[in-house]
Amino acid sequence: MFEKICVVGLGYIGLPTAVMFANNGMKVHGVDVNEKAVSMIQNKQLHIEENGLQEYLEKAVDAGTLTVSTKPEEADVFIIAVPSPINDDKTANLDYVRMATESIVPFVKKGNLVILESTVPPRTVEDVMLPVLKETGLEFGTELLVSHSPERVIPGKIFEELVQNDRIVGGISPESSQKTKELYETFVKGTIHLTDATTAELVKVIENTYRDINIAFANELAKIAEKIDVNIWEAIDFANFHPRVNIHKPGPGVGGHCIAVDPWFLVELAPDLAKMIHLARDTNDGMPKHTVERVQKYFQKEQIQHGRVAVFGLAFKGNVDDVRESPSLEVLRQLEEAGVDYTAYDPHVKENKVPRQTQDFTEAVSNADLVLILTDHNEFKELDPAAFKSEMRTPAVLDTKNCIDRVRWEEAGFAFGLLGDSKHSE
Repeated sequence: MFEKICVVGLGYIGLPTAVMFANNGMKVHGVDVNEKAVSMIQNKQLHIEENGLQEYLEKAVDAGTLTVSTKPEEADVFIIAVPSPINDDKTANLDYVRMATESIVPFVKKGNLVILESTVPPRTVEDVMLPVLKETGLEFGTELLVSHSPERVIPGKIFEELVQNDRIVGGISPESSQKTKELYETFVKGTIHLTDATTAELVKVIENTYRDINIAFANELAKIAEKIDVNIWEAIDFANFHPRVNIHKPGPGVGGHCIAVDPWFLVELAPDLAKMIHLARDTNDGMPKHTVERVQKYFQKEQIQHGRVAVFGLAFKGNVDDVRESPSLEVLRQLEEAGVDYTAYDPHVKENKVPRQTQDFTEAVSNADLVLILTDHNEFKELDPAAFKSEMRTPAVLDTKNCIDRVRWEEAGFAFGLLGDSKHSE
């Protein structure tokens, strides 16, 4: 029977997972190399934003079921939930997975279970983790159980989805899969499906690649629509009334730790075969450039010299503070490269992480010629444009997320532009 869990990596997945187990009868020791994050968690403070996390954290720490430090401890189960980013050349960077695995080797003993939650390229368990775990001297699949159980949650709804979503478990042996299933049944109400480790790794990458390709299709449609007097948002809605059609939404690009990263794992694995996957990635990575071109065309059309853009939204999705792989960052880089003046504002990103970011809304819009909405935060949807119109030099907005009310902004005197819409012009 497993009684104690050591969770390595206390970020957007590891910390919610740790407090979930800690609030469901398990002793949990969390580990992170970020000393500031560890100190904050020890003091029941959050270094990430997630609905419900503060309450879960306080309850676990107060009950003594959660401890945290920068070093692993002996446990019955070790869960690795560290980043698996890509390098500049789009190849997988598995250094964090490798180092996390190395860090637990001195503490692993006979009968333990090691679970990788990080989303990784297929064969990472077999080719990266097992060679490291071999140093324990334990027999795989019997004395030491190992499996991959990738997270399937989205920021903002992590706790809801941890419980309700189906889960994939892939073990290196049937017993590894079964024991992992029994562990997650502590709180998972969705069906837990068992397979082998490499299949589980591929399944998670497939899921995110499917979404990336779908979004790329929507983005291509958006660019086509801008040439033929069509509002693509309206057209997609109509198309999705078909019972077998589910087109995603376009936008300024794709971000986050999964969709913008995982397809590259398949491109690296089989570059000669993953042609559609590669094209979808290039399409979505090209949307920040398209967005900046829309800004420049607007300034040219209105004969605005040395225009200033108020960029609204740095997070990769609405109502979270997560800026990992956010297309907003690439938009800012390209605005800078094009010599366009800008300010950046995001009510969820509490610390200034990019040049010209401000925490002051009035400063963000002051003397701006265009509001550029890149993230669909509720705060932006609820804005009263009439309240700050006078702060701007030129009242105009370009909405890349279709998240604000056109009529309301136009009635307030704003020129209105929408990504993927040439049916109405600014």
